[in-house]
Amino acid sequence: MNILMLAINDPAGTGIQFCRAVNRHTAHTCRIATLETRYTHSWEKDLHVPDLDENGLAELERLFQTSDILHFHMTADEFTRFGPFLPADHLAGKAIVHHHHGHHDFRSAPETFREKYARLGRRNLLVSTPDLLRLLPEARWQPNLVPLDDPGFTPSGIDPREGPLRVAHSPTRKDLKNTDDLLAAVGELSERGIEIELDLIDDVPNRECLERKRRCHVLFDHMQGYYGVSSLEGLSQGLAVIAGLDEWNMERIHEFTGAPELPWVIARDRDSLRDALTVLDADRELCQQTGLRSRAFMERFWSDARVAGHLAEFWENT
Repeated sequence: MNILMLAINDPAGTGIQFCRAVNRHTAHTCRIATLETRYTHSWEKDLHVPDLDENGLAELERLFQTSDILHFHMTADEFTRFGPFLPADHLAGKAIVHHHHGHHDFRSAPETFREKYARLGRRNLLVSTPDLLRLLPEARWQPNLVPLDDPGFTPSGIDPREGPLRVAHSPTRKDLKNTDDLLAAVGELSERGIEIELDLIDDVPNRECLERKRRCHVLFDHMQGYYGVSSLEGLSQGLAVIAGLDEWNMERIHEFTGAPELPWVIARDRDSLRDALTVLDADRELCQQTGLRSRAFMERFWSDARVAGHLAEFWENT
């Protein structure tokens, strides 16, 4: 099948990663068209409408005409114009997929989307993290992926038993990623004489962000109950990854992966975050072993081939 993904902006670069993995690991062909570039993360692009010349627009028109599936990300839908093209003009004979990634408009008014999909008979619904199933229970959770064999996502070989404990944190939105809690926890440890080197990675190209993470021992994602793409990056890089997963999300991850144990270091509030950092700093052997388990978990249970196959199976049943 031929799949055309359509997104206003590529959420955390996940769309292009899906395209690459699907094209590499399945028999299907996937492309993605985008309208906007947000932040300065410089994720790879495919068909970025503002950059398309006459030949690029002709290619996009061909894809609208020949694709078997139109796969909309976040709030994009058939009335979102992509240059001169309106997806609504190309729905005949195509399956339609709506894929939500936690955009504020969706989180603040999920019933609006549920009502629209019910009215239109749209049943091919995906969400990117398990917590979103609470907002759109008709959907299926489609985990995001990272390319495990890409050099930016592999372990650096840096020994966490040497030097100060280095902690990475890359919040796109500090107000949503518990950045203040992390800064407070590190400050408390500093007052106790515990040296933590914090790399707060903000608004840099994705490749630079990945390389800076690879030079750290620990990655702090956030404590919102679920996990972010940053978690998957850190796990793939063999870091000890701290996140505040709640029981609901952990149960869904167990169901998807079949893993007997999850690799995250769980911290759900500022005190437990401070305690987790204290333990990882004091027991560097534990920190190293946690990172090794992180990478092994991704290789066995969350490979890009497996996750791409999960998405392909969904498309095949639309």
